[in-house]
Amino acid sequence: MISSLFVLNSTGKIIIEKHWRGVVSRSVVDYYLNVTKGMSQEEALPIIDTPQGNYVQIYRDSLTFLTTVSAEVEPLLVLEFLHRVVDLLVEYFDEVSETVIKDNFVTVYQLLEEMMDYGYPLTTEPNALKDIISPPTIINRVMNAAGVSTDRLPNGTLSNVPWRKSGVIYTNNEIYFDIVEELDAIVDSNGSVISCEINGNILSNSRLSGMPDLTLSFVNPRLFDDYSLHPCIRHGKYENERILSFIPPDGHFKLMSYRVDLRHPTYLPIYVKPQISIYNNGGKFDISVSIRHSDGKPVENLAITFPMAQCIENVSASPNIGQYTFDRTTKVLRWDIGRVQMKDRMPMISGTFTASEKLGSAGSSILADFQISMYAISGLKVDSLKVFYEGYKPYKGVRSVTKSGKFQIRI
Repeated sequence: MISSLFVLNSTGKIIIEKHWRGVVSRSVVDYYLNVTKGMSQEEALPIIDTPQGNYVQIYRDSLTFLTTVSAEVEPLLVLEFLHRVVDLLVEYFDEVSETVIKDNFVTVYQLLEEMMDYGYPLTTEPNALKDIISPPTIINRVMNAAGVSTDRLPNGTLSNVPWRKSGVIYTNNEIYFDIVEELDAIVDSNGSVISCEINGNILSNSRLSGMPDLTLSFVNPRLFDDYSLHPCIRHGKYENERILSFIPPDGHFKLMSYRVDLRHPTYLPIYVKPQISIYNNGGKFDISVSIRHSDGKPVENLAITFPMAQCIENVSASPNIGQYTFDRTTKVLRWDIGRVQMKDRMPMISGTFTASEKLGSAGSSILADFQISMYAISGLKVDSLKVFYEGYKPYKGVRSVTKSGKFQIRI
């Protein structure tokens, strides 16, 4: 199964390691670094088969989580476990970074100890782990520094549902759902969409008493091309009826993830039109942005990033909305537009640039960043929520947000 876990920083240095089936030599990390030499950490394959064994790795928040595994293990199980490790660290510390791991080394090591037993995933649910290992507080840090253990035995209220403990009581019963969608798109210079897909998450915050059994249905449940469900969801019922039936964990959790492939998109929220002219040692550019389809909602945090050639020396521009910056080191122009509605005037920026040598092109693509609140671009909508085996009717809140993922406009 899973033998060892090594967490590496951006330079390949080991921050923390955990062994479950005997100590594995650190030489596996050296071998991994040699195999991936010359690649960025994002480019490294998630599964690497080598004469020294099988490696499975993920890259999250500038850190590499590398495991050594036996040949018979399912790679997707290992990948899911690694993502659970990262998500749990975020749950405990709000973020994952080299500094966070070093500052909370004892707690991180305790979590890894509880999450796996001799190479087999054991306890991976935040509710159960928080009942054993307290989230870090100032008092906990002082006690750990003094060598006093903050581990504790479960309080006996754990139920036969591993992700939820019994005896949960709230004065006001509430459950909230956030539909968060990221739009990845590549658009050519003529405005035609080359590729477009949506990656979405349904995040929940459950504050319900007792042991409620919920069913959540959607208006349009069959739009998903791929999906991943939280273990609390009854998979068979969803496969057959496209209804989410589950006993929710207490607190925050990710209910499901999904992907929608827009093979023939008829609209995008924004339209970016770049015009670039190249001269011998410079050129000029004009970029305009129009709001096309946002269901009447304003586009927020709108920004255009224009990576330019390394020989560009200087840029002078004039936007009619927002402000721009040009980084002379990275040769990236960023135009921060802000909040725009369809009725507002069209954002435009015009400028010139000079170069130290003759240019072939000023750049290859422009990137757009934006956010639209209370809008799900896939059209996903919650239809109804029903509660069984409890006598209350909870308050239900649903919010949607669409964000740009890798939104690229080719020049």
